[in-house]
Amino acid sequence: MYVAGDAWQQKRERRRTFQSTKGRPMREATIHPTALVVPVPAFDPSSRLASRAAKRALDCLIAAALLIALLPFLLIVAGLIASERRGQILYGHGRIGRGGRPFRCLKFRTMFVDAEARLQALLASNPERAAEWAIHRKLDADPRITPVGRFLRATSLDELPQLINVLRGEMSIVGPRPVTAEELLRYGSSARAYRSVRPGITGPWQVSGRNRIGYADRVRLDAGYARDWTVRSDIMLVLRTPSAVLSQRGAG
Repeated sequence: MYVAGDAWQQKRERRRTFQSTKGRPMREATIHPTALVVPVPAFDPSSRLASRAAKRALDCLIAAALLIALLPFLLIVAGLIASERRGQILYGHGRIGRGGRPFRCLKFRTMFVDAEARLQALLASNPERAAEWAIHRKLDADPRITPVGRFLRATSLDELPQLINVLRGEMSIVGPRPVTAEELLRYGSSARAYRSVRPGITGPWQVSGRNRIGYADRVRLDAGYARDWTVRSDIMLVLRTPSAVLSQRGAG
């Protein structure tokens, strides 16, 4: 006995369903004796591969264009860093990339050469700052940062050398915030989503207030992007980045 109506009505509904999916690949669906037959569109893995290829091509195009256009400015910044204090101009810190592969994430050096010693001295002498570091892995009025470095961080200009990471295939223009292996342990079940894509120079965290949002929200934004990104959403995030940087919302 059918519960969906008489045979004529079922036949009419089946014709309407098949017409609405005309031209789309189909796969078989499980048929229940009391239900209509509903064709289910098959998943096409080639569409995701095409999106990844388009994303990579866009990455290379944007990174190469920006490096060429900004070369004079990058040289000026390098000169300012070199004149401030001895030390390397570029700094590479270990981060985890796509597939869990480690890489050196490049930045302009914004800290004093003895930054680690300054940090440990502060944490040992100030329990409140130590608690702040334990929770956020960041400090307000960080004593490790140089005057030039403070400006570079406030405007996110210290991250421009990561365009080189993009050309190397280690990063993307848009993606989750690059994190260390130690920090990735705190992602829990979201770590798998993070490892499924390349980390980015900009992304949801960059345009959503940066340090103004809590750590749990940062992880949620990273994982949500990794699961749901599209080329269109990448373009929208790129367009939103300049205003977020210029407003310096949560920068630091």
